Amino acid sequence: MATRRHVLAGLLASSLPRLSWADAGSPTFVAAARDATNAFALHGLSAEGAPLFAIPLPARGHAAAAHPLRPEVVAFARRPGAYALVIGCASGTVLARLTPPEGRQFNGHGAFSQDGSRLYTSEVVAETSEGRVGLWDTRGYLRIGEFASGGIGPHELRRLPGSELLVVANGGIRTDPEDRSKLNLDAMRPNLSYLAPEGELLEQVELEPEYAQNSIRHLALAEDGTVAFAMQWEGDPADPVPLLGLHRRGSPARLCPPAETEAYAMKGYAGSIAIDAAGERLALTSPRGSVVQLFAGDGTPLATHPRQDACGVAAAAGGGFIVTDGGGAVSHLTDAGMRPLQTTAAAWDNHLVRIA
Repeated sequence: MATRRHVLAGLLASSLPRLSWADAGSPTFVAAARDATNAFALHGLSAEGAPLFAIPLPARGHAAAAHPLRPEVVAFARRPGAYALVIGCASGTVLARLTPPEGRQFNGHGAFSQDGSRLYTSEVVAETSEGRVGLWDTRGYLRIGEFASGGIGPHELRRLPGSELLVVANGGIRTDPEDRSKLNLDAMRPNLSYLAPEGELLEQVELEPEYAQNSIRHLALAEDGTVAFAMQWEGDPADPVPLLGLHRRGSPARLCPPAETEAYAMKGYAGSIAIDAAGERLALTSPRGSVVQLFAGDGTPLATHPRQDACGVAAAAGGGFIVTDGGGAVSHLTDAGMRPLQTTAAAWDNHLVRIA
């Protein structure tokens, strides 16, 4: 039953002016980075990659989830992490600090419900790497439950466009909770799991046995329901394997190899993935290979562009992609190639998150 204090707090909150993303400078992207003093921060960037704000983080960040209505971002620690900070981007303050339950670890990613009332977090049971999805009520960022992710070692999770269904990239790797050494490379079973908002497993897709060591890590979603996924190969490095896959519910997954001459360019490691607004282009980055590969929306390879330590990628407002790298550059990628936009002192981390 609501207490008088809770009622008064609710009335006060409803009477306050509601902040919007315009109050935070109307950022198009957010990304974590390390500066020249080795301090970490969450940055807001304009559509052209210009810096708008920088809010300190206690340690290295990984990805973030942007609230669909309020100028709030949940910044996740580099996996496996023990913090997730709710940051008010208009005020530049930490509004809440989320801590996983005992024996759990955050795994670097999260997603909001359509109305922003819930936050879903990617987590593992530390001792076994069994996947969990944490549920949080965003009115006070209180934990209200959890459910199984559908596999081992979940990484990115996303909400399907126009629905409340979740898709989870279960990477399939069991790791040591102390040193992150990989314990089950001979028995990996990565999968995509589609989950109802209360946790019911609706559909699950595994890779063919020959690709069982291709860990599914990151996701990009098209408006028509296509899920593009990026992988990291844990098998023999002499074996070139596709690192891009496509899936539609009710169909088998389809892997999309690059051009034969570029089979080794990414060195078995895709760091991030994005799809453009029209659903006509996909970008796959590899900081290990220092390249960005472009594909058509159907998975046809188009080009490979060199970019040192490139990893963050997101759809650009006017077409193409924005790419960030560990050297501080922000670039615009199109079919014509890579065009520098900004040079900063920030060593950009793994992901560039588009604010919808």
